[in-house]
Amino acid sequence: MTRVFVYGTLKRGGGNHGYLAGQRFLGEACTLPGYTLFSLGDFPGMVRSTGQDHQVIGELWAVDRTCLATLDELEGLAEGLYERVSIGLAAPFADSPAESYLYLRSLEGHRALGSLWPE
Repeated sequence: MTRVFVYGTLKRGGGNHGYLAGQRFLGEACTLPGYTLFSLGDFPGMVRSTGQDHQVIGELWAVDRTCLATLDELEGLAEGLYERVSIGLAAPFADSPAESYLYLRSLEGHRALGSLWPE
């Protein structure tokens, strides 16, 4: 199982949450400082931030290999839309890193959201 931090449409109640069916919800979580969200229209993108007070709020899930491969496809890894990286989380999940998706394309014209999506 792989720990995956989600912050947008994959969260409970989100339009893509069904992709996590059968996986294990570990709890609400927050990244360590160094990340922020941007609105990309109907979904957010998380990027690295130089602001030491910037953290992203989301959910932590334990997913199997098949689900992880499906998430990679959904997030457009092959097209260079996102990359899956290891990130640090704040307590109570600080014991080990989690995988998450960082947006790779231009942020020009996109609005900064800060810590939470939807606002």
